[in-house]
Amino acid sequence: MGARGEGVGDTSPTPPPALRLLFAAFCSLLPPLTLLPSPWPGACPSSRPVCPAGRPGAQCMCGNNMSAPLPAIVPAARKATAAVIFLHGLGDTGHGWAEAFAGIRSPHIKYICPHAPVMPVSLNMNMAMPSWFDIIGLSPDAQEDEAGIKQAAEHVKVLIDQEVKNGIPSNRIILGGFSQGGALSLYTALTTHQKLAGVIALSSWLPLRTSFPQGAISGVNKDIPILQCHGDCDPLVPLMFGSLTFEKLKSLINPVTVTFKTYSGMMHSSCIEEMMDVKQFVDKHLPPVD
Repeated sequence: MGARGEGVGDTSPTPPPALRLLFAAFCSLLPPLTLLPSPWPGACPSSRPVCPAGRPGAQCMCGNNMSAPLPAIVPAARKATAAVIFLHGLGDTGHGWAEAFAGIRSPHIKYICPHAPVMPVSLNMNMAMPSWFDIIGLSPDAQEDEAGIKQAAEHVKVLIDQEVKNGIPSNRIILGGFSQGGALSLYTALTTHQKLAGVIALSSWLPLRTSFPQGAISGVNKDIPILQCHGDCDPLVPLMFGSLTFEKLKSLINPVTVTFKTYSGMMHSSCIEEMMDVKQFVDKHLPPVD
């Protein structure tokens, strides 16, 4: 999803951020050969192997497996004492989610929405698009890109370390994401040595679930608060995936810290009610400190 008015010579009307968010969320994980035409620039994944920056002046660092434009950032209105790092879904960019968080932000929180690198995706006939790792299939027993998931998690850990160097402790950082981005957020939080303030997983699943122990983990995030949200009409990442993930998470960490919310009639997208739940979760676990 692109920033407002980003197309060169584009004179088409730009829809409100909330509508852009809903459309891109719905389009962010599409089956093979069903990529939809965008009703406004940058809203949906493209079948063209282009840099996801896609706009004049974007700083793209293409050339290695985890190269991508600089993140879309919603700065804190005053000194940043906390941060939210939010990862978009397959085929999207961070711009739309940055717009969404700008509408619900708290003044002491910095919102960071990175862009995934462009890579061929097996699920979409190897067409190149922004993706955190390869997705081979959508069934529960589908083969997973273990090496790519682990590499992407290391990339996210570097982003967390960068904010720590900027003066924000890791326990004042919430990691989150939508769909593929939420899956990566869950995996990263459960495997990192960095103590985090919480995780937000929207329309997501837990990747490499069989690699985790049968019992509780013993890491620094064994009591981490997790907000898991899912639409009950999701045709792409079915609610069953969310329910199975919820049960697995409760076996891995303190079960009282995991919250699973469902939204009636919601497909593979977001909604105002969900975003208000996200804001409430963020404000609860990242309160002002001054």
